[in-house]
Amino acid sequence: MSFPWANEYKPANGLTQWLDEKLPLPRFVYNAVGAGYPVPRNLNYMWNFGVLAGFCLVLQIVTGVILAMHYAANAGVAFDSVEHIMRDVNWGWMLRYAHANGASAFFVVVYLHIFRGFFYSSYKAPREMIWLLGVVIFLLMMATAFMGYVLPWGQMSFWGAKVITGLFGAIPVVGEPLQVWLLGGYAPDNAALNRFFSLHFLLPFVIAGVIILHIWALHIPGSSNPTGVEVKSESDTVPFHPYYTAKDGFGLGVFLLIYCAVLFFAPNMLGHPDNYIPANPLSTPAHIVPEWYFWPFYAILRAFTADFFFIPAKLMGVLAMFSAILVWFFLPWLDTSPVRSGHYRPLFRKFFWILLIDVAVLGYCGGAPAAEPYVMISQIASMYYFLHFLVILPLVSSIEKPEPLPFSITEAVLGKDESAVLNANPAAA
Repeated sequence: MSFPWANEYKPANGLTQWLDEKLPLPRFVYNAVGAGYPVPRNLNYMWNFGVLAGFCLVLQIVTGVILAMHYAANAGVAFDSVEHIMRDVNWGWMLRYAHANGASAFFVVVYLHIFRGFFYSSYKAPREMIWLLGVVIFLLMMATAFMGYVLPWGQMSFWGAKVITGLFGAIPVVGEPLQVWLLGGYAPDNAALNRFFSLHFLLPFVIAGVIILHIWALHIPGSSNPTGVEVKSESDTVPFHPYYTAKDGFGLGVFLLIYCAVLFFAPNMLGHPDNYIPANPLSTPAHIVPEWYFWPFYAILRAFTADFFFIPAKLMGVLAMFSAILVWFFLPWLDTSPVRSGHYRPLFRKFFWILLIDVAVLGYCGGAPAAEPYVMISQIASMYYFLHFLVILPLVSSIEKPEPLPFSITEAVLGKDESAVLNANPAAA
């Protein structure tokens, strides 16, 4: 979005002027994350998670590239190569733990980012494309994380690959050939490990490319804000630098304190004990479970236990699991309320907190054994999950009476904004 009051980039000396003429990279950075990019003045710390997600991606790429120098994608030695990294490579233990816990940190930040988008309706016009690209990023993250979980070639890595790739076999006609094509055979082995390693190395760079598009799309309409009211005047904005670079820096410092506490004091807290045992195709773990960030969707997958007419339960579970994410693509058109912020939507706000509890219940059931009462609870929670997006959200949008919105962002922050009123209605002067 072009703001007439935005600061223009002015080269300070001959060198920067020459560079600006030949390769305007400083101008691009200045306009993207500097004083040349005005942002709403009322952004709270929930708007830190975009920057934190970018930091996590850089962390994962840097540690991943170094780990790839020492990892061997061979079923016979993959587990031993991870132990070699842990024991023999200088600082290898820290790199491996930083990468493994960095994946969890990435998902924590992204889930907070997504649910902030749910509450403040960040998917509404004119920001639909930002949201759609964000969902694509999340899907790529899920694929990348799954392939990375296979690489240590422990018991849970092997059986996780066996179970998840086996889901493709539920697809009629093309399912089994597709499964064989994915694995390079009939069971996870060298071919599958090489495929997953190659894709796990490649996909983070694809994610980085989509993030660039995500940020590009963001800069067209500008950032949303907690009130959901669009920018009306210069008084509604402040330059991104130094105001939000300082705020993001503080958020990054808090994040690093928590991340380093886990990294140095509880690095195996989120790992499964069975994955510290070498993969054995002849010994099935008592309880096969993916990483914690897959648990809500894993619970939805397992919620289908009986065939539905001619549709097998396994296929229904697979379709429901993928639909649980794909439904997010349609949110800009399912939620028809003219008000964005949940702060001014009392009925919507209640159902948002119910959804949050529902997803937490799904997560707990996804990590629990596939037995009662967890299966029944998963079925109820899965039903509510889809009802929320497909029935409750459109219904609430049409019947809800929102609370009065502030006239402008400045009015929401400082009280009545006389300048904004005069700018919007010159006759009032």
